[in-house]
Amino acid sequence: MTLHRPHGTLSTPSDVISLTPRDAGWTFTGLRVLRIEAGGSRTVETGEFEAFVLPLAGSLSVEVGSERFELRGRDSVFTRVTDFAYVPRDETVVLVSEQGCEVALPMARCENRLTPKYGSAQDVPVEVRGSGNATRQVTNFGVPGVWDHADKLIACELITPDGNWSSYPPHKHDSSEPCEVENEEIYYFRIADRDQVTPSRTGFGFHRTYTGDGTIDEDVTVRDGDVFLIPRGYHGPCVAAPGYPMYYLNVLAGPGPERSMAFCDDPAHTWVRDSWAAQEQDPRCPVTTAEGRVK
Repeated sequence: MTLHRPHGTLSTPSDVISLTPRDAGWTFTGLRVLRIEAGGSRTVETGEFEAFVLPLAGSLSVEVGSERFELRGRDSVFTRVTDFAYVPRDETVVLVSEQGCEVALPMARCENRLTPKYGSAQDVPVEVRGSGNATRQVTNFGVPGVWDHADKLIACELITPDGNWSSYPPHKHDSSEPCEVENEEIYYFRIADRDQVTPSRTGFGFHRTYTGDGTIDEDVTVRDGDVFLIPRGYHGPCVAAPGYPMYYLNVLAGPGPERSMAFCDDPAHTWVRDSWAAQEQDPRCPVTTAEGRVK
């Protein structure tokens, strides 16, 4: 299995990214990224998947069944927390954008058909996690306990200021001991240019995923638009190169009867969490809120 999917390798004539569970070699988790031209529209058949509609750049309306949601988006993922929508399986979804937009559809194969639902940026909790050079922003728009209107799907966003580390200490959610929850996970990266807000292939970062038995051991350079697949094992850190902030969208789903983000640290590195108590958090976090950039 190729875990690192560089920008362009998952594109189709109609999608910026088209990643199904079959493409990933697993069962539940998928991702589409669509670009809609100004005044244009896209129709999506969800089939056996539930999904979030998450604006990455620009705004759009979502028409699903008898519902219509207006999603106020953002200039880029580095400028604002965005509105979003949940759409169920077995549904026809029409996406319309007056000014043009780029939109992510994190997806999960599921059995239960729920109702469509709107999510306001004003209600999305923004968490500052870690400390020192491991300080990062976690935007918990689609996680259990915050958004419970989903059958399998879990999603959140992270922003790592340039020079900082995130997804650290390395952790896993798989079926190996002592973990209790198994999830397939997608990392979708965006890297800002020197202006700190415009996604660009100029900048870069690093990502690590490995297993205790060494069957997976990958250290990769990631650039804007790259995807990394995590079927099992420890993942982290993600490191933003100095000068280039890092964003990633996490998409998770698994076979468990309940949605959960429970994880297990690599025991060799879990002590790092205790060290944060003696450090100050990076004042650059939070980077964004529903009102825009903080600093």
